Amino acid sequence: MPNVLDQFKSMVAKAKREKGLACFVDGPNMIRKELGIDLGKVRKRLQKHGTIKVAKVFLDQYASDKLIEAVTNQGYEVIIVPSDVDVALAVHATESVFNPNIEVIVVVSRDSDYKPLLTIAKKHGKETIVVGTEPDFSSALKNTADLVINMRE
Repeated sequence: MPNVLDQFKSMVAKAKREKGLACFVDGPNMIRKELGIDLGKVRKRLQKHGTIKVAKVFLDQYASDKLIEAVTNQGYEVIIVPSDVDVALAVHATESVFNPNIEVIVVVSRDSDYKPLLTIAKKHGKETIVVGTEPDFSSALKNTADLVINMRE
């Protein structure tokens, strides 16, 4: 017979899995050969914190067809932006802040420009996760998020 602690841990794990996550990836900032970020591994790490209901990667107009195909094959929706990726990502993520099926806003970036987005999400009762890596992983961004996932760890 399972003890009370095991039952409690099981209930907590189940509750975490049931949270709806919306994940927004800053493609030009994170999908770079020198960083070696694997979006499949990002997805796997996030699944420990809930169910991914929205997964979007924002790319600029210079993204190759090969990159777009690779991102799509990993289960992400690709959004091609003709100008500023940061603004488009922030707008889409802000929409998710007001979606009652989303409890967690995830930003995959190293860029401090997303700090206001995280602040607004938290103000509206959403949990926030930042996924990033060094070099140049913004301390301001990390300090604003409820949880930081460093892909090098």
